[in-house]
Amino acid sequence: MATVRGEHYEAETKNRRKRMLPLPMLCVAPLRWQRMRQQAMKAKARADWRESDLVFTTRTGRSVEGSNVLRSFQRLSVKAGVPRIRVHDARHGAATLLAAGNVHPRVAIEILGHSKISVTMDVYTHVPDALKREAIAHMDRMLGRRRR
Repeated sequence: MATVRGEHYEAETKNRRKRMLPLPMLCVAPLRWQRMRQQAMKAKARADWRESDLVFTTRTGRSVEGSNVLRSFQRLSVKAGVPRIRVHDARHGAATLLAAGNVHPRVAIEILGHSKISVTMDVYTHVPDALKREAIAHMDRMLGRRRR
């Protein structure tokens, strides 16, 4: 969902392609909770409810404004004790986790929805210092030297 000059419209992906992704198990319970929460909101809103296929909506079933998503995201970040980031930065984090987990780059680009591996690897993937140290330790082992 996107907003342009106050008008809401359902945005398509850049290549207009739909894709299905498996969910990590840790997402299933919160999404089930959200479904129950949304059913309660629907019952309370009655005739004011606007039916949609959106998972996260306002109390009346309408799409959530992007600024409200950002405000909630930042409030939850503070509550969780993690640094404040933009919502989009979570994609960079996901790409980095996939790379750190040795997920094949082709799989990572499918998950992230990129058309080119260079976008995933050059723009989205960041290499944490711990992985750099691990790589150097691995080189030491391959060259037959021990780390001190």
